[in-house]
Amino acid sequence: MSAAPLRVAILVFDEVEALDLGGPYEVFTTASRVHRRTAPQATEPFHTYCVARDPAPVRARAGLRVLPDTDFATAPPPDVLVVPGGVVDAPLACPATLGWVRRAAEGARVVASVCTGAFVLAESGVLTHGPATTHWEDVPDLRARYPRLDVRENARWVEQGRIVTSGGISAGIDMALHLVARLAGLPLAERTARQMDYAWMQNPLS
Repeated sequence: MSAAPLRVAILVFDEVEALDLGGPYEVFTTASRVHRRTAPQATEPFHTYCVARDPAPVRARAGLRVLPDTDFATAPPPDVLVVPGGVVDAPLACPATLGWVRRAAEGARVVASVCTGAFVLAESGVLTHGPATTHWEDVPDLRARYPRLDVRENARWVEQGRIVTSGGISAGIDMALHLVARLAGLPLAERTARQMDYAWMQNPLS
């Protein structure tokens, strides 16, 4: 485990899917809380924050309002970048968003997407080829739009080195727990899932 907390940046934008954002956020923040209980003097494993194009509140899908912690101009460079899904037409058409994702991904140890967040990674030039996945409903569109990708169906998440893509909504929670295990150890991931009262699917092909 790192001597300093790993910085986990989660992109937020209008029409983001609330659980695509909230699931990984809950996983990483709960992992830090659980870790503090067992090792109160130790450095927490993760520092999690939401990043938007500007500091104004973001209106998630179905109307939930989210107040970003920071914006593109001031966000610390992440160790872990998470791009959630939802209605991604606006991020795909926004050069500032695509540019920030590309820059943030350059120095990150892990770059992850949930659901249609894979489209944002692909459009930004971060995800260019190889295996990937997305929400089952969007698999044909991802294949058609980015033919160099090997888009996998029926996978909770797919790893391609430091790039990890997941299916929709609850699959993002499974993937985030997998990332906790990968970055901070399986025991912490298992305790985190237990604390969340969540039946973690540890097999990506479940």
